[in-house]
Amino acid sequence: MSEKKIPNIFLIGFMGCGKSTVAKELNRQFHMPVVEMDELIVKQEGMLIPEIFSTYGESYFRRLETKLLDGFSSQSGCVISCGGGVAMREENVALMKKHGCIALLTASPETILGRVEHGDDRPLLKGHKNLQDIRNLLNQRLPKYQAAADFAISTDNKAAFLIALEVYQQALIHTL
Repeated sequence: MSEKKIPNIFLIGFMGCGKSTVAKELNRQFHMPVVEMDELIVKQEGMLIPEIFSTYGESYFRRLETKLLDGFSSQSGCVISCGGGVAMREENVALMKKHGCIALLTASPETILGRVEHGDDRPLLKGHKNLQDIRNLLNQRLPKYQAAADFAISTDNKAAFLIALEVYQQALIHTL
């Protein structure tokens, strides 16, 4: 009997839910290569995400995300930390399902606000870093996140190493 290989794991969820932190922890524990989609796009475009949004618009940025996802067809065993809007496009969800499994990381609006309130790198929250605006945007996105996900894990009040272990175990179960 051959051993099942771990699939690519696409981490989706709202900004501040812990995707980057969990991706790093999966790398540390299981030596899985990590791709930070936002970081890769910033490197490829030579400008920060807020600059991409203001110069070319959100739809241009979303097309860059789709193009990047399509590149995972020949890889397996990677962790891909997706930007918060990746799962909003059906074509992106189809590509992720084709090339791996999708783990939804969730967090309460209070947890999210605590994690994002001091940064300026989230263009969709510019001028909206408060519980009500976060709750509203989260409620808009949550149905799409849930529809895309193969499994979901809450990150509220949990250590990153435990979340990563849970993600890894769920991804293995998903391959059965």
